[in-house]
Amino acid sequence: MRGHVVCFGELLLRLAAPARQLLLQSPLLEVCTGGAEANVAVSLAHLGHRAEMVGAVAANGLGDSATGELRRHGVGTSSMQTAPGRMGLYFLTPGAMQRPSEVVYDRADSAFARSGGGVHDWAALLAGADWLHVSGVSPALGQAAADGTLRAVRAARQAGVKVSFDGNFRPKLWEAWQGDAAGILRQVMAEADLLFASHRDIEVVLGKPFRQASYEERFQAGARAAFDAFPHLRRMAATHRVQRSVDHHQLSALDAWRDGSSQVTPAYELAAIVDRIGTGDAFAAGVLHGEIAGMAAADGLHFGLAAACLKHSIAGDFNLVGVDEVAAFLSEKSFDVRR
Repeated sequence: MRGHVVCFGELLLRLAAPARQLLLQSPLLEVCTGGAEANVAVSLAHLGHRAEMVGAVAANGLGDSATGELRRHGVGTSSMQTAPGRMGLYFLTPGAMQRPSEVVYDRADSAFARSGGGVHDWAALLAGADWLHVSGVSPALGQAAADGTLRAVRAARQAGVKVSFDGNFRPKLWEAWQGDAAGILRQVMAEADLLFASHRDIEVVLGKPFRQASYEERFQAGARAAFDAFPHLRRMAATHRVQRSVDHHQLSALDAWRDGSSQVTPAYELAAIVDRIGTGDAFAAGVLHGEIAGMAAADGLHFGLAAACLKHSIAGDFNLVGVDEVAAFLSEKSFDVRR
């Protein structure tokens, strides 16, 4: 089944130090296009769905190039606008061994932040859509972007379009403008049907700590609190990451439903990681694929985890795998070359 998903957010350029060097250790930077919501859109397009990106970019060659990169991956961009301001950037110092990766944001006064993501006819944009996907990164960029995000999710609720929200709490972005993270994120979550978040996101929004003994217990307690606070919320899902080193993680996933049911996946060991940026977005896209395809809850969650695991093997922000590759990950035990 082919779904129609609209994604709203800022399209970014990522500039990364090459070969795991420190930032500007050499005068070279590797550039790729990314952004949380764009990552989801690209992944959904590769999974066979109609994905549309909505937002605003700088009216220059950088904005044109980033938008063109989305089109190259099959994402619709007819609703992308240009606006005064610069292109949002982030700089990545890739980690190695026990040295973690580090991100430096350079997004202040971007075209998206200044315009609030543009002025859009949401009733027209959402006509025929199955889902609207947004993330907590957008409202963290400033009041205009927060207002734009709220307009989008409220329009979706009014139109009967389901809302998917990835918490993506970014304290550095909120601190830059002293934004009311808890208050604004609470308003966005109030419109969500599907929430990608851990108990830590719920702690930020509700101001309530969860101190249960295990991660799963804390997640389930956070989910119950979220269901109590947000009546539209139907499902909450998250990954659980154990970091053995920068290059070796263990990843699993779990979810909770309003009816009290829940699932926990097997854990996968991910050694020799190529790039972990965008893996949460790959998980969100995979879970959305499961929702659209009508998969059983456990199967859809496992599909999302498999998509996230595969993203660790792909450089750049985008997950470029299709349904067949995810299915192969879930079924194959051999690493022989496919011929």
